[in-house]
Amino acid sequence: MAKTEDFYEFLTEDTDARICESIPDDQCTHLPKNFILNIFNGSLTKFAEKLISPGLTLPWILSFLGAPLFLIGMLVPIKDIGSLLPQLFVSGKIREKQKRKPYWVAAGFTQGLCLLVSAILLAFIDNQTFVSYAIVFLLLLFSIASGVGSVSFKDVTGKTVPKGERGQMLSYRSTFGGSLALIAGGSLVFFLKGEDSKWLYVGLFACAAVLWIFASILFSAIKEQPGSTEGGRTPLEEIKTGVSLLKKDSSYRNFIITRALLMAIPLLDPFFILLAKDVSKGNWNYLGYIIVIGSLAQIVSSPIWGRLADRSSLQLMRISASLSILSILYALVFVYFDNETLNFYYFMPVLFINGVAYSGARLSRKTYIIDYAPEKERPTYVSVANTLIGLFTIVAASFGLIAKHFGLAYQFWFFLLLLVACITLSYKLKKV
Repeated sequence: MAKTEDFYEFLTEDTDARICESIPDDQCTHLPKNFILNIFNGSLTKFAEKLISPGLTLPWILSFLGAPLFLIGMLVPIKDIGSLLPQLFVSGKIREKQKRKPYWVAAGFTQGLCLLVSAILLAFIDNQTFVSYAIVFLLLLFSIASGVGSVSFKDVTGKTVPKGERGQMLSYRSTFGGSLALIAGGSLVFFLKGEDSKWLYVGLFACAAVLWIFASILFSAIKEQPGSTEGGRTPLEEIKTGVSLLKKDSSYRNFIITRALLMAIPLLDPFFILLAKDVSKGNWNYLGYIIVIGSLAQIVSSPIWGRLADRSSLQLMRISASLSILSILYALVFVYFDNETLNFYYFMPVLFINGVAYSGARLSRKTYIIDYAPEKERPTYVSVANTLIGLFTIVAASFGLIAKHFGLAYQFWFFLLLLVACITLSYKLKKV
């Protein structure tokens, strides 16, 4: 226990591991252990997310399989629709339970199973079109499980990690996970440089599956004290409560709109990958570089973003949106200037800058809603916001039609305008 507390104090720079503001007193004893377990759990899931990412590696893999462009453009929206829309219907059920941890554990095992089935299909089914659609369907199932885990995770975090340390905990999860992914990406670059067979991608799916299963085991070890079950509601009652929150809480309403606009950052990634594929002249050996770039962005930015999120999650939102705008302007250079010297290596900063922006955007919105929502209503605040973002994502799924009919330049300018609106609206949000 002493070693756990020493490691906790080293990470948080907190010389008293018994200061437990904003969490129940009976959780204080378990704070160091829970903090460390949460970091290890998140490190594995973030590593898995880098290996199979709907925004970066999965578009590359589906391109290898010859999937149609519209299917690739749907990856991020499908991921978000699956993970966000069901949350309003499960949050009331989660509230009925004194312990919410088992929901995340079950969701994590389900996500690992979806990835494992994807690996098996890719390995043994020769029909690449069927495999492409099957992988996207499994991504939808994966994302639904992710949505259940998301509600549980935020509530367990609110109960077990005090305000002022949540951003740091989230950032360490990203940093350590990104470091592991950096090693994996480096291996692809230096040791498997000439490998472009499906077995490389089978290995990525299988490895990600194992990581999710181990992460679930670690999360099951977190000590969560039984919590309040008052206010358990049916899905219909939960919807009515959500509508009431939206009517009376203008800052919460503005947060949801701001978060919807912030979605432009991850929605950009598949279009950046399509442009990168064109710039790379069809060279399939750049997948390792894509993993390395995403990992470096996470490693470099997460420690800084974590502390900034604890001080001002709103400021972090604005910085993240501004960085993504910068990545768009950089990408437009490759759209407007078709020059042989502008190769994939010159394009890498686009992916890096947007990766840094996405890391900050995720931390800012997660930290803000956990800190903003009242403890007893936290699952409802989270699930209502996520469900509405899921509805917005259905609309966002059609954004790819801009690129199809008008070209990538107009697609990028459209996302740039969304991010400008995001920054503007963020100044109407309540500080937490």
